[in-house]
Amino acid sequence: MEILIWISIIVLIAVLLISVNAYIEKERYKFLMEKYNDDTIVNKIMKKEIWQGMTREQLIDCLGQPAELDTSVLKLKTKEIYKYHKTGKNRFSTRVVIENDIVVGWHLK
Repeated sequence: MEILIWISIIVLIAVLLISVNAYIEKERYKFLMEKYNDDTIVNKIMKKEIWQGMTREQLIDCLGQPAELDTSVLKLKTKEIYKYHKTGKNRFSTRVVIENDIVVGWHLK
């Protein structure tokens, strides 16, 4: 009898966590739609997809704040490398190159 109570509690917690996660995803989608008003962009951000031409703000909405950021200011442009998912000392599995606030390239390991 006691084991059934524990199983019921575990199932209830699992259902609750799934429901909360679904609610959070729905609210995030709604927030991004209000912000960008473009279904294609919002779906890419929700899938954590990186694309050329993506803005810095879209990248942050997609992957969050970088673990590390390198910035170079040149005569005609500003180049930034956003580093995500640290794997070791100065090692990252994802690096995104931004020039003048636009994604121009990335490297995924």
